Amino acid sequence: MKHVVITGTSRGIGLEMVKLFAKAGHKVLALSRNTEPVEGLKLKNVHSISCDITREDSLEKVVAYIGSEWKNVDVLVNNAGAILNKPFLKSSVEEFKNIYNTNVFGVVGIIQKILPLMPASGHVVNISSMGGVQGSVKFAGLSAYSSSKGAIITLTELLAEEHKENGPSFNVLALGAVQTEMLEEAFPGYKAPLSAIEMAEYIVEFSLNGQKYYNGKLLQVSNSTP
Repeated sequence: MKHVVITGTSRGIGLEMVKLFAKAGHKVLALSRNTEPVEGLKLKNVHSISCDITREDSLEKVVAYIGSEWKNVDVLVNNAGAILNKPFLKSSVEEFKNIYNTNVFGVVGIIQKILPLMPASGHVVNISSMGGVQGSVKFAGLSAYSSSKGAIITLTELLAEEHKENGPSFNVLALGAVQTEMLEEAFPGYKAPLSAIEMAEYIVEFSLNGQKYYNGKLLQVSNSTP
């Protein structure tokens, strides 16, 4: 039985991961600004906290719960993300900051809080995008989103190097298109090849076992080329 923290659990892949980890018997701390979807599941081994990962007070609530109820965290899945589909010249600096606050600085904040609570065998899994991979196909309008996801890839490699002697392990998954609410909002009418549950199944398995084989690695989870 593992102690698992997941961000971005109100819908899509995050919500499906909560169900899968819980079904497998693990204890889950689900973090999202909207807790109703998770609370509605009424899963006994799942606790939900209303959390904005860009806010220090929210992160302190998470640390307080872990300290009083769990003591340690085995798996952290940084799944929360924000997207903006807008031409670069029409995107304000403030809009760029909003995307980076969630996709980069929010991830930095929660890792800094939870890292001291993780054993050497722990696993931090950061969720990136194929759009953030150097040399991959890029899409106009995603300059803020894809560049933020590229930052997470490099951050993961650096954290793995910095903690390679004493752990935990850090890996990053660059996801291809998945049929989620966020994708539909950004690209109305587009049909992705994978469902949220299908991608969630892969991430759950990787989160539990991937650290045995990988550290500081970028894995491209996409069935298209490039």
